[in-house]
Amino acid sequence: MTRSEARREDAPPASAETPHYHGHRERLRDRFRKAGAEGLADYELLELILFRAMPRRDVKPLAKALIARFGSFAETVSARPERLAEIEGLGEAAIVEIKIVEAAARCLAKSSIQKRSSMSSFAAVIDYCRTAMAFLDREEFRILFLDKKNFLIADEVQGVGTIDQAPVYPREIMRRALELSASALILVHNHPSGDPEPSTEDIYMTHQIIAIAKPLNIAVHDHLIIGKHGHASLKSMRLI
Repeated sequence: MTRSEARREDAPPASAETPHYHGHRERLRDRFRKAGAEGLADYELLELILFRAMPRRDVKPLAKALIARFGSFAETVSARPERLAEIEGLGEAAIVEIKIVEAAARCLAKSSIQKRSSMSSFAAVIDYCRTAMAFLDREEFRILFLDKKNFLIADEVQGVGTIDQAPVYPREIMRRALELSASALILVHNHPSGDPEPSTEDIYMTHQIIAIAKPLNIAVHDHLIIGKHGHASLKSMRLI
């Protein structure tokens, strides 16, 4: 066997050449650079995230599987890690990349209300709450604690529950408000069903909290209910 023949035998087969998806990755990145997120489908945005965690794999089928399971890009990045892990082929590194995107979105939304009066930037409050809660698959009850000038002191989750309820303890909320020297609260919870219409229980619980807060000179500015398809404000609905 000549030396040139040996080199030909040692060369990788055609199938081992640069994988077909490498060109696809660069084309997709180029489209994102030129058109932004609006120019890409939800599964393509997920591909961009998965590229970092899976450099040697065609991730388009996996991205499409995620959208098929969870419904959208927003619902995918909001999904709990244990639910993401149910998708065959999605490893820990990829799940971490997805959750980093969710964390970044929350930080950006929260920054818009941290240095301004929450009541003067109500649209930003809604945007933040929707980013944080609209696509969760379990009900979550959170409190925005405000100072005398309605600037945000703290944003804390007070209870995480099931698909249709989360535990709420009014006296614990007041205890925490006093610890933080909060002068006002905005109550927020989500409806995983997507419908933000307040229930009778939501209204009753809100009035319970208001009754306990009033003697302590703590105002309850609003109770927001967040859903996939919008939000409801008990104050705007004149229910408080």
